[in-house]
Amino acid sequence: MVAVLTTEEPDIETGPKIITDYDISHIEVDQQALDYYRRNGAGTLHDAFSIANILHTNRCVKEAASVYGLAFRLHSESAEVYPLPHSLLQARLLCLLKSGASPSEREINLLRSLNIPVAHYIEGVEQAWLAHDYNSAVATIGNAYEEFHTGEEIDSIFLEIAMNSSLDLFSAKPGAVSGRIPRLLFMYWDQNPPPEISDNFAYHQNIDGFECRIFDKHEAAEWLYDNYGIEARTLFLGARHPAEAADFLRVHVTQFYGGWWLDADIRIRNKDAADFMASRTDQNVVVLTHNYVVHNDFYGTIPNSSMGADCLLSLYRNCYQHGGLFIAYKTGPGIFNRALSRRIHRACEGVTFPDSIGIYKNDMFDRLIYQFDTPYKSILPSWHSV
Repeated sequence: MVAVLTTEEPDIETGPKIITDYDISHIEVDQQALDYYRRNGAGTLHDAFSIANILHTNRCVKEAASVYGLAFRLHSESAEVYPLPHSLLQARLLCLLKSGASPSEREINLLRSLNIPVAHYIEGVEQAWLAHDYNSAVATIGNAYEEFHTGEEIDSIFLEIAMNSSLDLFSAKPGAVSGRIPRLLFMYWDQNPPPEISDNFAYHQNIDGFECRIFDKHEAAEWLYDNYGIEARTLFLGARHPAEAADFLRVHVTQFYGGWWLDADIRIRNKDAADFMASRTDQNVVVLTHNYVVHNDFYGTIPNSSMGADCLLSLYRNCYQHGGLFIAYKTGPGIFNRALSRRIHRACEGVTFPDSIGIYKNDMFDRLIYQFDTPYKSILPSWHSV
């Protein structure tokens, strides 16, 4: 396909529905994107969107914005064709913001005509990143996250903005008495754990001051049936991979008993780490990755916590309505990040909570937790996506 000759970025509404030299010049900055273009071209919505995603993933955000614009131009405007136009325009404007540029008012208004909450999201990010007005940004974004699947980038961006604000979002209401996280440890391995996992179980069963319970697949299925019914057991047994099953189990167990969840391939580092866990006064404790994603492989909570309740809500919704999502979005960190997004929004709306959430940044994870290699990790790319 011959490209339209132009050295200026085409208008996303009136520009040609064909790739231009300008678009190609932005694809050429990244070898992976260029290789895809040479193999497949960029004459369809699917191919333009795929190239834009490659550029975005490889942090060529200015160039990704341009190619998301190409994908927007190529869209048929049919409500049956995905990704929808507002999703493409949102991705374009977010990439512009990541590049340090301010989106045009015209394009934001165009986005508003397609989806008002998503336009609020972009406006809020602009307030935070360019004007550094984090309090206003939280209010502007509101509950725009509900337009996205759990685990999408809006949840981690919203959390980062909220944590940079001066708002009191994660404390309990005055006078609330919710107790401390029980000194219980929970772990899971479906069947026949390899030696390094068995050794890790034994290590945690011998930590002073904590009681450790380890589930296998059979015990977990029966426990879910006894405590949550046949529906929970059926969804657990229907999980696509043991990691998804562990995700499903963990939220139920910690919401029922309270305590700390640890994945089978991580280890509490030492006595100082155990003392840290035992001394927390918040009723929920989560640790973040460097990009503000919740570690669901290690967290603590009281029984019947507000955070756990919201996690369960998203878990069941995803299992019934979005069964093909990435595991991380469907059952993993995504449901925890969405619970925090809802907490932020509700707190801003004046809702009070009986339980507090202690949130620790990524450096704390390595201070508390040791991660060791296990053979099964080599297959992770195949089960994180469908």
